[in-house]
Amino acid sequence: MGRQFFVGGNFKMNGTIKSITDIVHHLNSAPLDPKTEVVIAPPGLFLLLVREHLKSEIEVCSQNVFDKSNGAFTGEISAEQLNDSKIGWALCGHSERRAILGEQDEFVASKTKAALDGGLRVIVCCGETLEQRESDKTIDVVTTQLKAVAEKTKDWSKIVIAYEPVWAIGTGKVASTQQAQEVHSAIRKWLADNVSKEAAEATRIIYGGSVSEKNCKELAREEDIDGFLVGGASLKPAFVDIINAKQ
Repeated sequence: MGRQFFVGGNFKMNGTIKSITDIVHHLNSAPLDPKTEVVIAPPGLFLLLVREHLKSEIEVCSQNVFDKSNGAFTGEISAEQLNDSKIGWALCGHSERRAILGEQDEFVASKTKAALDGGLRVIVCCGETLEQRESDKTIDVVTTQLKAVAEKTKDWSKIVIAYEPVWAIGTGKVASTQQAQEVHSAIRKWLADNVSKEAAEATRIIYGGSVSEKNCKELAREEDIDGFLVGGASLKPAFVDIINAKQ
């Protein structure tokens, strides 16, 4: 049995009650590929609103999770709180949090472990900057980021890996189909060599970085691209076309 195609929508710090409610109503009524798993990540303020109104077939994801279960951690949210609120997923290691908030590999790994231990499933992000790509360090950077996670958890059955080249996020630049496939293939080989062959075969590796309705079908045809993590396009009606990329 093949890996189920996966499309995540990361709304980032965008939206209002009205605009996000409109997106939810659109997704509820749109014809979505039943073979594709869909997860959306609204801003934290709107998680409960979305979960209440979104149809049950679509999961809701927190854009952040802390690595402690409770306590004096102002502004943070725990896996237990998310799980209790019927929020089934968390996003860890997005390049914006790494770059802007200084989240290091070890902290991302700790958050990932806490999320898994707290009953969540996790989208773990990895990716290189343009300077790192031009220095031919892409695979080293990506596998170092994933190695930190592998050191804290051995069970990858509830992890989706999102490869997002930093230079392609929100820039309109997209890794070529060949570039994306090469990195996805290298990640799968790394999983086989460092986690297990079973994990390599079963773990979904999705692509993020200016994915649109125009390029999604070509990317979706690649052997090791199991879906997408979509940013800006997830706020638009065209998100449905990306969800249906395999049709």
